[in-house]
Amino acid sequence: MPGNSQRRGAVRKGGKKSTVGSGGQRRRGLEGKGPTPKAVDREYHPAHKKARTAAKRGTAGGPRGSGPAGRQQRRSKGSSEIVAGRNSVVEALRADIPVSTMYVASRIDSDDRVKEALKLATERGLAILETPRGELDRLTDGAVHQGLALQVPPYDYADPRDLVDPEQPGIPLVVALDGITDPRNLGAIIRSVAAFGGHGVVVPERRSVGMTASAWKTSAGAAARVPVAKASNLTRALEDFKKAGFFILGLDMDGDVELPDLSLAEEPLVIVTGSEGKGLSRLVRETCDQIVSIPMSSAVESLNAGLATGVALYEISRQRRP
Repeated sequence: MPGNSQRRGAVRKGGKKSTVGSGGQRRRGLEGKGPTPKAVDREYHPAHKKARTAAKRGTAGGPRGSGPAGRQQRRSKGSSEIVAGRNSVVEALRADIPVSTMYVASRIDSDDRVKEALKLATERGLAILETPRGELDRLTDGAVHQGLALQVPPYDYADPRDLVDPEQPGIPLVVALDGITDPRNLGAIIRSVAAFGGHGVVVPERRSVGMTASAWKTSAGAAARVPVAKASNLTRALEDFKKAGFFILGLDMDGDVELPDLSLAEEPLVIVTGSEGKGLSRLVRETCDQIVSIPMSSAVESLNAGLATGVALYEISRQRRP
């Protein structure tokens, strides 16, 4: 066609014909430049800035501390919690729940609850910050705060090995929780441990309740005296207790022995309580030296975790009395 021959025969200034094709220049332009750098390696990416800030603070492995130091930090510390609402704030202050800051909305409509909250916070020497309502909405994640909120600091978890202390008074007695997710059960168990001479509670790092404001409140102050340890692997922690001379007793409806017939009460013990729905997990059950059941009337199928643990602790305490 005339158009094609005209393109092929096009002549540049100076009488030279133009070269057909790109001479490979387009091909070189389309060649890859290698894999895309990670976000933390790109100088202007926010992840790079966070990693650089974390490195300055001495946190290895990135902004969340993914190295050994970061993993240990996550094991020993929980996350801060916000308690919102006038009734909740007053109840938390009455229960002596640890608090780092109390937030009060600007131009709050005062009532008896606000006055009591301010009085209790002042008596405890807490930091009280007057906060714009918009900022308070953000801090409470849109919860109904009614102008009052508390910040509960992260709980300082112990290590399970800290509960193996030969110098502590009495025969060692520890409670481990397997799949308990209700903080009120945790609080009730901590209270029973304190009442019947126990030495601590162990909770798993995953799929388990932690020390929340609700757990603190339900413990009725016992959480300030009973250490709660966090285990990255509950089965491994139980095996470590075994090596230290403890016997592991699991609570379950289908037990090998009924509680009154327990013969190991005067030995160092770890009592393991499973969730109400699933009971003890398979690996934990296989780690136990005995499975203990609580005899009950046929009209009741089971006890909740907090109550069952309290009954078991009472019976062990009774058998240990001289």
